[in-house]
Amino acid sequence: QVQLVESGGGLVQPGGSLRLSCVASGSIFSILAMGWYRQAPGTQRESVALITSGYSGVITNYADSVKGRFTISRDNAKNTMYLQMNSLKPEDTAVYYCKLATMSGSAYWGQGTQVTVSS
Repeated sequence: QVQLVESGGGLVQPGGSLRLSCVASGSIFSILAMGWYRQAPGTQRESVALITSGYSGVITNYADSVKGRFTISRDNAKNTMYLQMNSLKPEDTAVYYCKLATMSGSAYWGQGTQVTVSS
């Protein structure tokens, strides 16, 4: 079993920055990919950023709406994934979730952390 715990959310003014963290614990091996997702009230959960690693190195992928503003990264030694969010906009307001997918087809979610961008 894998447990994921997010932290780092909060209230920030437009143009500000936040860094989210997702710490993984438990039976962590054969990770296929990790990612950040978000869900605003009344909307479906959407992918924000994904990160995977393989023979060609680390591969990242971003939603068009966050490209150039958000950066996803991993620290394997700490079993932690990060999302650096800069130039935040009110439309970035949502609950942010981290997800871990394994090569065996299992998927695990964190409990979410609220990000509110407002003046």
